[in-house]
Amino acid sequence: MDLDIKGLRVVVTGGALGLGAEIVRRFLAEGARVHACDIDEAALGRLGRQDGLSLGACDVADPQSVERMLAAAVQVLGGLDCLVNNAAVSGPLAPVEETEIAAWEHCLRVCLFGQYYCCRFAVPHLRRSANGSIVNLSSAAGKFGFTNRSAYAAAKSGILGLTRTLSRELGPAGVRCNAVLPGIVDGDRLQRVLAANAQAQGRSPEAVAQDWLAHASIKRMLKAGEVADMIAYLASPRGRSISGQAISIDGDLQMLA
Repeated sequence: MDLDIKGLRVVVTGGALGLGAEIVRRFLAEGARVHACDIDEAALGRLGRQDGLSLGACDVADPQSVERMLAAAVQVLGGLDCLVNNAAVSGPLAPVEETEIAAWEHCLRVCLFGQYYCCRFAVPHLRRSANGSIVNLSSAAGKFGFTNRSAYAAAKSGILGLTRTLSRELGPAGVRCNAVLPGIVDGDRLQRVLAANAQAQGRSPEAVAQDWLAHASIKRMLKAGEVADMIAYLASPRGRSISGQAISIDGDLQMLA
């Protein structure tokens, strides 16, 4: 299917690794022009030189860093059509009464405040686009909660409220805003989360993964490309009437253990 997004001007945060890198690759494959940013400059460098790709370091938890990154992205792209808010951290793993305040705040600042900062500085440019859109990465944890990960679940839930509000604010300008809620997406980041949960429970990562998949109708881990496909569709003219939605890509996950 031709998504008709050749030349689309896209910013992807957290674009150097994992799901973020897959999102970048998906847009580039469709002929879009992508500015990928990440706090990990070494990982950004490993993306290599590719047609249509520009790179920039950015700490999304720092509003000044975000403002500089978006100004540079708009200059190199010649405008902005799509913002993909993907940057995130897993946050602390502990019962709420044992969670360090600084770690809780850092998770919210990266996962939720970072999306707000990016939207704040991107919106004036998106309003000038003929196909403006924002895709915010939430999570199944934002819908169900996630035991011993209160900061992450709170941040991902907050993204849903931000998304619905932006849809209402920006709809009259023709800019749509949606949230995508991935479930259990295989990759290095998931393996680290599994290992941490397994250690905390005194079990194997495989056993923890099976517990999670037991609550899904489709009992397999997702591929990052499945999430990237949906994001590209939402950013395309084919998604022009989709806004304010929380779209789960999780194999019909019904809870997180």
